[in-house]
Amino acid sequence: MSILKVDQVAIGYSNALIIDDLSVSIPEKKITTIIGPNGCGKSTLLKAISRVLKTKSGAVYLDGRAIHQLQTKEVAKKMAILPQSAEAPAGLTVFELVSYGRFPHQSGFGSLKKEDYEYIYWALDVTGLMEFKDRSIEALSGGQRQRVWIAMALAQGTEILILDEPTTYLDLAHQLDILLLLQRLNEEEGRTIVMVLHDLNHASRFSDYMIAMKDGALMMEGTPEEVMTCLNLQSVFNIDASIATCPFSKNPICLSYQLFQKNK
Repeated sequence: MSILKVDQVAIGYSNALIIDDLSVSIPEKKITTIIGPNGCGKSTLLKAISRVLKTKSGAVYLDGRAIHQLQTKEVAKKMAILPQSAEAPAGLTVFELVSYGRFPHQSGFGSLKKEDYEYIYWALDVTGLMEFKDRSIEALSGGQRQRVWIAMALAQGTEILILDEPTTYLDLAHQLDILLLLQRLNEEEGRTIVMVLHDLNHASRFSDYMIAMKDGALMMEGTPEEVMTCLNLQSVFNIDASIATCPFSKNPICLSYQLFQKNK
């Protein structure tokens, strides 16, 4: 199975450096979630891991090889990516967009094979989109569109799933549906999942490993029990948190919080 390692990377846009000298390893066959305040570099790190953004220094390694030296199709056979704000070309149906996930497995302009259809219909089924397969993307709600993009990533059939805020636009029930699906893919098929989530309780409940960032730097990493502490949440988010135990996962959750005041 694939493994990802980030080694002393510096990442930025033009002359603006967002992340400098960051190193972290992604556990194999686990669910890893990156958390942190807005603008701390979570999505930037995810873009570097997924080869969307080139590092200014350092390197990201996939199976021990520098990811930016690999061919795009080779990476796409091992890693599927769901960006934060994905937009589909006009006029596509749900089925057509999901079928794009099979492109890395096709040669030239070959047509879809039996295996491709099996992956596509499976992805549509597990994301609850089968009844919408012939509907135009433009006719869907924001939440339904998000599920289509997730279905496309699933149809790619990769060992690694990279998701930037996969629960965006989804209501509570559909957020849970997607996270339970990702958990099932990890537990039953051994897929390595890396995602960014804003909801700390979802991150803790569904993660084996958590990475906390602030101002482009790695603050702490470890299991939910190691990361979700009052002191850590104070350091990362500047909040005074009340920590409890999730009755479903037995992992820590943030019951409530207020802004941290040094002189209280």
